[in-house]
Amino acid sequence: MADGIFYVGGGINHFANTDFYMPMMPPYLPWHLALICLSGAAEIVLGVAVFVPSLRRLAAWGIILLLIAVFPANLHIALHNVPLGGRAQGLGIWNWVRLPFQAVLIAWASWYTREERSATTRTRAFAA
Repeated sequence: MADGIFYVGGGINHFANTDFYMPMMPPYLPWHLALICLSGAAEIVLGVAVFVPSLRRLAAWGIILLLIAVFPANLHIALHNVPLGGRAQGLGIWNWVRLPFQAVLIAWASWYTREERSATTRTRAFAA
C-alpha cells in the first residue's frame, strides 16, 4: 500500500512546509494557509484510510475528489511558471508535463474503487 504512505507523507509535508505550498495557491482562492492545511489533513486521513479494508473504497473516492480539487493549483503553476521551493524561476515545460500525472494518480486511486471479489469468485474464475 505504497499509495497510502505516499498520501500520508504528502499530507504531513503540507504542515511541515506550508511556505512551499503557498506560491501554488491561485490568487482567486481565499484562505491560502487554511486550504493548504485542509488538503494536508485530507491527504493524511485518506492515506490512513487506504490501509483499512472497510474504508479503502471510500478513501479512494476521496483521493480522486482531492486530486480534482487541487488540479487548479497545478494548472496555476503551469500557466504562470510559478517558482517553487525557493527557486528563482519556475520549471517551465516540466510544469506542463506534470499535469497529466494527475490523471495517473486518479487512475491509481480508481483501482481501489472497484469492489473486491471474494476468494470464492476468484477460484471460480480460474476453474472456468
